[in-house]
Amino acid sequence: MRKVIIHLLGGGPDYLLPDLSLYQEPDVVWVGVDRGVYTLIEKGIQPAIAFGDFDSVSEAEFSMIEERVHELKKYKPEKDETDMEHALNWAITQEPLLVRLFGSTGGRLDHMFGNVQLLLQASLDNPLVQIEMIDVQNTIYIRTAGEYQIQKLAEKKYISFIPLSNDVKGITLKGFKYPLTNRHISLGSTLCISNELIDDYGTFSFSEGILMIVRSTD
Repeated sequence: MRKVIIHLLGGGPDYLLPDLSLYQEPDVVWVGVDRGVYTLIEKGIQPAIAFGDFDSVSEAEFSMIEERVHELKKYKPEKDETDMEHALNWAITQEPLLVRLFGSTGGRLDHMFGNVQLLLQASLDNPLVQIEMIDVQNTIYIRTAGEYQIQKLAEKKYISFIPLSNDVKGITLKGFKYPLTNRHISLGSTLCISNELIDDYGTFSFSEGILMIVRSTD
């Protein structure tokens, strides 16, 4: 049975991080990614393992990382995979129940879009693992065709459904402010941006395609 929860903390801007103490479940394994390793140490969270080329930390900061982290995977800056990709690939091999990516948005847009691509591919390749990207304003995850229940959250009341395949067919939204029944949307459509739940729980379903779900707050 999958029980492990793995949290990856990247080097995104600190001001976009949520309160990490809210995610300190008993079975969580924390993983530092590049500068995210130093951030974890600063916040009093012990990384179980660290990945990175560490070109975004000073010599003094890296010395602290070497002292505090027993398992350190250090790479050359010239490599084919990003530090987050190395970390996420390792996390998947642990057969976790849930993987959360923090520090993966904001700052450099190429890094953020790269992380969204990692989220997409890892979610498609590992359907038994729930994978999320989280920052102070947003939670992002991927779903393929099916029917899903979704809970109303006061802190992230806006819900957007963004097509990541050429077509998403048969999308139906129940319990939402703007319901839909058996609609088709195409890549680039903004029809399903910024919806809200009116009931405590709603459902969304679709028969074909890939959706990115974004739960946001202003």
